[in-house]
Amino acid sequence: MTVRRLAVLGGTGDLTGRYLLPGLAALYAGGHLDDRFTMTAAGREEHDGEQYRQWAAAQLERHGAGLPADAVRAVTAACDYRRADVTDPAEVAAVVAGDEPVAVYLALPPALFAPAVTALHHAGLPPGSRIVTEKPFGESLADARELNRLLADVLPEQAVFRVDHFLAMTTVQNLLGSRLANRVLEPIWNGTHIAEVDIVWDETLALEGRAGYYDHVGALKDMIQNHLLQILCLVAMEPPLTLGERDLRDRKVDVLRSVRRLTDADVVHRTRRARYSAGRVGDHDVPSYTDEEGVDPSRRTETFAEVELELDSWRWAGTRFRLRTGKGLGRDRMEVAVRFRPVPHLPFGHDDHVRPNVLRFGLDPESLSMDMNVVGSQVESLTQVSLSARMDPPELPAYGRLLLDVLRGDPALSIRGDEAEEAWRVVEPVISAWERGLVPLEEYPAGSDGPARRHTPERREDLLHQDAVLPP
Repeated sequence: MTVRRLAVLGGTGDLTGRYLLPGLAALYAGGHLDDRFTMTAAGREEHDGEQYRQWAAAQLERHGAGLPADAVRAVTAACDYRRADVTDPAEVAAVVAGDEPVAVYLALPPALFAPAVTALHHAGLPPGSRIVTEKPFGESLADARELNRLLADVLPEQAVFRVDHFLAMTTVQNLLGSRLANRVLEPIWNGTHIAEVDIVWDETLALEGRAGYYDHVGALKDMIQNHLLQILCLVAMEPPLTLGERDLRDRKVDVLRSVRRLTDADVVHRTRRARYSAGRVGDHDVPSYTDEEGVDPSRRTETFAEVELELDSWRWAGTRFRLRTGKGLGRDRMEVAVRFRPVPHLPFGHDDHVRPNVLRFGLDPESLSMDMNVVGSQVESLTQVSLSARMDPPELPAYGRLLLDVLRGDPALSIRGDEAEEAWRVVEPVISAWERGLVPLEEYPAGSDGPARRHTPERREDLLHQDAVLPP
């Protein structure tokens, strides 16, 4: 059943203006919405409906470049606004009031998810309604379990959408398409042939005014716990019988359950954390993270995180998966790089400089390339060439696709409750060890390649075995 009403709690925030409104306009432009669609935004601001529509038009002008003017007008006209405390059942009830089902999007900080869901439970929702939560899903494994319990009191699991827009990106879905639609890849998609997989989201973008959210979360929770672990699932999952929500999500959960739990010693040797100091990115100066407006230096929030994982499974024995993300770096690098093992014998003499074959899935911008070894210009010498393909632009932006799935009731690209809990299980040992100071908080100049590897294994092992809680 298609839902034609959307209620956005937190409807005046950055998520709504930057992503949800442009996503809705893209749906209008693609013929996926009609004049029966309505959106009610709720927030603390003292707006009336007309003021909110003016705000929405300004956001679409800023963030909806290239969208047709008629689609922008349609979205703006579909909007209404109610001032509401999203934790108050009576005020929330006024936002969702009506006989037709409604999709309620929690465009809120994670700390407000539980009280907002509780308010929705007491307010009551029409039959056929849905709830949408953003990432991160809670702030810990205990939070995720409690939030799952609260949601189960309101709606059945199939009506709960824990969205991660990375899953709606075309190139992320191409991880599955390239594997499962090409016989040349699937037979070698295992630890026998693949040595390492790097899942990277490095950004030149620094904090850019997001301290209110980011300083409470950090790189590990903001990116690795959700986005990059979701990509890991698509890289490493067994072929599903179908791409339906049950088969696809079952196989993703299998991957998360197979991640070998990190001990304190593993966290010391296989993770890094750092934050940027003052530097220059491109043509502009970037202040130190601790000098950014709204940052509390005592939180010791990281802007760079790297975690190396192994999977206890038949397919991936011996393969390392490295998940890395950072802000304020010298270049944008958003890709999945699959590094193949060397061939068992080279009949070209003793060439110690043969580089590995690497299959790269570019996430932003979208691309696909393969680094291959070929015979070079000299006799019995090898060189490497890169074969690349241009990807067609997606029909819909990621948030447009997610909103369409929500309105149509297709949860395949959302995260199931047990999957959300398993993702927290993977990162909780890292969070715990970092909080106890077992891994130093390093620094890197903004505009650089990230933190240098300055700590020897012996020194970091010494840190691990000290009894006192050390400062990060």
